[in-house]
Amino acid sequence: MKGNFAALINSNQLTLIDFSAEWCGPCKMLAPILKQVKDEMGEDLKIVKIDVDKNQNLANTYQVRGVPTLIFFKKGKQLWRKSGVLQKQELVQLAKSFL
Repeated sequence: MKGNFAALINSNQLTLIDFSAEWCGPCKMLAPILKQVKDEMGEDLKIVKIDVDKNQNLANTYQVRGVPTLIFFKKGKQLWRKSGVLQKQELVQLAKSFL
């Protein structure tokens, strides 16, 4: 996953990484919200879900202490991060501000 991850976040495409876990209730609430964000943003935004239990090194690298943690990346730069569930409009506005 690590090589793929570097390629993902270093691309010119805005990428939203969703660090989550199977057992996490708020992560389950966030899933349909992220789908709506993707539907609205289309090709302008790539959304990738990372399971922290299966990718502990990645979670440690980005100091993910709680799930869900969302991080926007573009060209390898971390533009924004926040833990917790956000609403669709907030995420869409953020994404548009980074384009």
